[in-house]
Amino acid sequence: MQECKNNDSENSGAGSGNLKLTVARTLKWNVIDRLSSQLLYAVTGVVLARELSDTEFGLVGAIMVFQMFAERFIESGFASALLQRKSPTRLDYSTVLWFNLFMAVTLYIILFLLAPWIADIFQKNESLIPLSRVMFLTFIINSLSIVQSNRLIKRMETRLVAVSNSIGLTAGAVVGIYLAVSGYGAWALVWQAMTVAVVKTAILWFSSGWTPLMAFSYHALKSFFKIGAVVMLTSLLNTAFQSIGSFLIGSKVNIGSLGYYTQADKWSKMAVVSISQIFASSFIPLLSSVQDDPERYARMCGKVHRFAAYLLFPGMCLLAVMATPIFHTLFETKWDLAIILFQLMVIRGIFFTLSNLYGNFILSVARSRRLVANEVIRGTATIIAIVFTLPYIATSTSDNPIHGVEIFVWGQLAATVVTWFVSLLLVIRISDRTLFSYIGDMLPYIIITGMSLIPCIMLLDAPIHPLLICILQASVFIAIYIGTNAMLKSRIQADVLSYLLGRFRRNT
Repeated sequence: MQECKNNDSENSGAGSGNLKLTVARTLKWNVIDRLSSQLLYAVTGVVLARELSDTEFGLVGAIMVFQMFAERFIESGFASALLQRKSPTRLDYSTVLWFNLFMAVTLYIILFLLAPWIADIFQKNESLIPLSRVMFLTFIINSLSIVQSNRLIKRMETRLVAVSNSIGLTAGAVVGIYLAVSGYGAWALVWQAMTVAVVKTAILWFSSGWTPLMAFSYHALKSFFKIGAVVMLTSLLNTAFQSIGSFLIGSKVNIGSLGYYTQADKWSKMAVVSISQIFASSFIPLLSSVQDDPERYARMCGKVHRFAAYLLFPGMCLLAVMATPIFHTLFETKWDLAIILFQLMVIRGIFFTLSNLYGNFILSVARSRRLVANEVIRGTATIIAIVFTLPYIATSTSDNPIHGVEIFVWGQLAATVVTWFVSLLLVIRISDRTLFSYIGDMLPYIIITGMSLIPCIMLLDAPIHPLLICILQASVFIAIYIGTNAMLKSRIQADVLSYLLGRFRRNT
């Protein structure tokens, strides 16, 4: 009886109740999670950016190159395969958890021994050795939370995930800010990350109501291998392409320039990564649940794509236009060199997020070859861009010491646009939709966004405090964008507003 219980499929929230309401609730908590997390992250980031130097941010940015690789490898793709599988069992979840923990401990030992080599790569900076050895402990702790989070996401019960992230970030903010103002330098960032990992993981384990079996199934692991190995490969390649900028700037230019790049990258990712994660956690379980119904699957792909366009183009383009007043409000002129990098990364984020969304479409129907092809294309475009821009990466001018870094980021933007277009071609056949239908999804929101930005651009030179410029720009843009969509009777906007006003609940 116990064995039967252990191997029974865990019920998924995606298939119960009113589907539209279930998806809306899941999306709501994913949005709350990301907004609250990024708000806390932003507040902490502002204080730390004022207290710490570009070199101190550069040190942690150098460590994060290896940290990101380790975390992607630990996730191993099997966690994503759990999301794709219709009915994972308790033994499936337990097997992936123990495998993740084993990989985390193994990688930590390897990186602990390689810490002096890491320091040699980045200008022989010996302070990287103790910093990295402590920082790398976080991926062992985080490995314990991956399955807990994915199980809740699979069941479309994301409230606890949001709460654990928010409380973890709050605790990390307190620790990081205290250490920064106390003069601990880069250690403030390291212990902030440690605190977030410990608190978030502890909450998930004590509050989720799920514990793993003290069992490991090679058969279960093998059953995940086909899609899991592909996801791991694509994730590692994706991480490589995201991290290569930090690696090249830190090793070929200097740690100070890496600090500016890290700041721009961090603030741009607050929006870009958040939206990507919202889409993945909200829609992969939903799309995988209808993967055997081509007509319904195509209809859902179209709606998800229109929803992405409705959010992405206005959000990212407005951030790019508001970059200067935002940075001046938060940091005065301390990080001005990072502004143009931030703007380029935000625009790049539009195409990066769409490309990842298409990857999620492919993942939801387990088309592993197309996932690999997507990353190979991304890698090829990235490498070509590097070949053309690397000779200039260390160049500078009298008024711009990171001119070469800017050229490098322009190249990465171009590579991401190419990747987006080819990814779109790959996803057309599996979703049974045409190229023109996908372009048609986006075009209205691109046009409305461009029209809404005109008065925002005109406000940039207003002789008032930058905070007031931010408020005016945001207010004008939102009024024009929402008003225009309302006049054009946007169905996506109507659904969003209906849920916000509680009409989904009243109509069920």
